[in-house]
Amino acid sequence: MWEVVVDKDKCQGSEECVSACPSAVYEMINGKAEPVHADECIGCETCVEVCPNGACTVTEI
Repeated sequence: MWEVVVDKDKCQGSEECVSACPSAVYEMINGKAEPVHADECIGCETCVEVCPNGACTVTEI
């Protein structure tokens, strides 16, 4: 299992994580990425790599 967190203070709404995530974990809500399907995360950390502001973190739990 993976814990997916978006730091709302860092998120600038680039939607890079939404576009890049192979498991469709993220949706944009009020201009910010939200991990609405975090239970689908496969731990690839693509979102971490593509986020220009370092707002995404993925941690194994």
